[in-house]
Amino acid sequence: MSKMLILYPEGTREAVFIRRFKRFTVYAELDGEVVGVHTNNTGSMLGLLRPGQKIIISPAQNPDRKLKWTLEAVKPHGEIVGVNTSVPNRMLQLAFEAGQLSEAKGYSTLRREAKVGKSRLDGLFVDESGVLPDLWVECKNVTLVEDQVACFPDAQTERGRKHLVELMELAAKGYRVALFFFVQRNDGWCFGPADFVDPEYAELFYKAVDAGVECWAYEAVLSEQGIGIGRRLPLAKCP
Repeated sequence: MSKMLILYPEGTREAVFIRRFKRFTVYAELDGEVVGVHTNNTGSMLGLLRPGQKIIISPAQNPDRKLKWTLEAVKPHGEIVGVNTSVPNRMLQLAFEAGQLSEAKGYSTLRREAKVGKSRLDGLFVDESGVLPDLWVECKNVTLVEDQVACFPDAQTERGRKHLVELMELAAKGYRVALFFFVQRNDGWCFGPADFVDPEYAELFYKAVDAGVECWAYEAVLSEQGIGIGRRLPLAKCP
């Protein structure tokens, strides 16, 4: 089994989902009481949040935070699906440091939240020797699977389309560029853009691939204790 590169904080618990409130809060039952839980996942989490299902929540690391719990994962059919959107960015660095990201072999450092133009991308791999070109990477969390295809996004994403344009512009300048899709569930056989959710994103995604943007779709290894990185999923053919 893959090593757990991300461990849930001590005190992580299983609770029962009650309902979602707006975008950043869910209510859950824990030890017979209703507690508020922060979620950083602003997507729809399509098909994942059903009243009565079990979820995994971790204690907030900031004792002054209003919501004392964070939503880490849901268990819609007993299987674990990770929904914490900070995980892909953290996994990119940890997998690189552990030598489990073959695409970044030969690079010496990873700069997080690197500025490019007027925005920032999640990662910039740099070869200090100057042999390899700079490698820009944007990370995305994937929780949607349809007909055994892991799909992104699960909601309309203007921000995601903007990132595709930025990556294509960098590719045109001679940089290596990539999208790191971290699929936090284990029932997908391949990866593809969700044209049934955001057709504009899907069309732009395949244009980006044709323009040289690499697609790294990796399946997570999920447990009650934490998360590791597993196999790379092949890219679904353009329809």
